[in-house]
Amino acid sequence: MNCRTMSRSLAVASLLSLTVAPPLSAQEAKLPPLPRNAKLAFEEDWSSGKIDPKRWYNPRKKWGQGNHGVSPENVRIERDQVAGKQKHVLVCQANGDLYDGPVTGYEGQRTRVGGIVVTQEFFASGRYEVVMKIGGTGKQEGGPEDPTRPKGAVPAVWTYGYRYVSVPKEGMDAFHASEPLYNPHMKAYGEGANEYWTELDFPEFGKGGDFNKALYNTFLQNKHQPRTFDVKPMIDGQYHTLTTEWRTKLVPIEGVSDAQVAEKGGYHWVQDRAIPFNRYFGNPLKRLGKNKYAVYAGDRVDHYLDGRKVAENLTFVPSMAAQLTMGVWLPGWGGPAPWKQATTSFASVKVWQFGDEGDVRGIITENIDDNY
Repeated sequence: MNCRTMSRSLAVASLLSLTVAPPLSAQEAKLPPLPRNAKLAFEEDWSSGKIDPKRWYNPRKKWGQGNHGVSPENVRIERDQVAGKQKHVLVCQANGDLYDGPVTGYEGQRTRVGGIVVTQEFFASGRYEVVMKIGGTGKQEGGPEDPTRPKGAVPAVWTYGYRYVSVPKEGMDAFHASEPLYNPHMKAYGEGANEYWTELDFPEFGKGGDFNKALYNTFLQNKHQPRTFDVKPMIDGQYHTLTTEWRTKLVPIEGVSDAQVAEKGGYHWVQDRAIPFNRYFGNPLKRLGKNKYAVYAGDRVDHYLDGRKVAENLTFVPSMAAQLTMGVWLPGWGGPAPWKQATTSFASVKVWQFGDEGDVRGIITENIDDNY
């Protein structure tokens, strides 16, 4: 990964054109049963009292504006009441505008520093279940005025994967047989660079200090759909269960010949401008037979809060496997954080994998890099 391009910084501008979603229909769908082929691929409750480095890593990362990044020193294991039982939980601390403690972030700054954890493993289509709590019910010394709404902080759960591809700048308007992943329709930074970007936010809380609505975003290469949905039942300082189901599919693409693609990494990549970009959005193709192809594509994402459907994304859904990321950060678009510290806690995580035919694995493989 190129350190300048943990591309959530680009999301800030995109959020200015946020799609405010209408209320869901009266159906109020409940969480469906797991598909028969679903496999429990990952399970964590920190019962060991430790963060297993074989399963998780903690970035020391600055991205976006108006903050000083995330620090491993803001991530720890504590004991808490979860569903009436004392359990180990993962705690991610946010250091606000008034913080004067020992933890420092980017350029040695102490304020507006968060903490996140990331799975070592990459996941694709499946069910993601995260039990989390924002803040708490009791006001803490140095904490937010309303402990259930740490205004200025952005607690979040998301999948994220990134790959940077480049060719010489003088050749940025063409395809390249030596680098089949480069696509001139995806030029970034005014040079011969592409960003392969897979992300689902489910969700990010606290834009502009508003915790009643949350951001459910999709990122597919250079395409992005931001949506907001009501999550007010989550904002009570108690543990709740966030569940997201991510589906992918193969979509037949007519009129593509063997001469118009190139193979790399076990996938086929478009090499001809004559194939409209909006038919594949930079995704790879699967060869079905001579001159016959289908696109690996995201299908839909459905989001549930305590078993009740609250949100969905149907546009620009990615298909490439990504790492599950959780924690809290303090971007400028979260607004002022007039307190010293606040926390977001995680009681458990489960990931089932569906193995949908549209999954793309092994193309994005790098961890988030530290940059301070």
